Amino acid sequence: MSRFRSLKTISGAICAALLLITTVAPAQASMVGTSRILDHAQANATRQHLLQMLDRDQVRSQLESLGVNPANARERVQRMTDQEVAKLDHRMKELPAGGDVLGVALVVFIVFIITDAIGATDIFPFVHSVNH
Repeated sequence: MSRFRSLKTISGAICAALLLITTVAPAQASMVGTSRILDHAQANATRQHLLQMLDRDQVRSQLESLGVNPANARERVQRMTDQEVAKLDHRMKELPAGGDVLGVALVVFIVFIITDAIGATDIFPFVHSVNH
């Protein structure tokens, strides 16, 4: 009985110590502005537009000729931040009307080169990350 009591005391002390050591972060709630929601919705719409462009046969064949797997391109566009999506969309809108397909493939290729260089992706074996 004495052993059981000492085990109970020790386990109680351990539980109390663990409760004192661990802290629970308080949940924070705040208002989200309408402009922030609209910006996010616009970025999602732009992202969907970019993904639709990657589904075009011409863009897909151009990416493959550059050595980019279209599935990797789709995955990268889905992972882009809202700011990256906006920059890519802005760049695409600056392209001439006839150069749309080649321009999209070229911009996506450049984005992949940059992300390989910073170590975010590992698509091209000839690009060495600055982190290594």
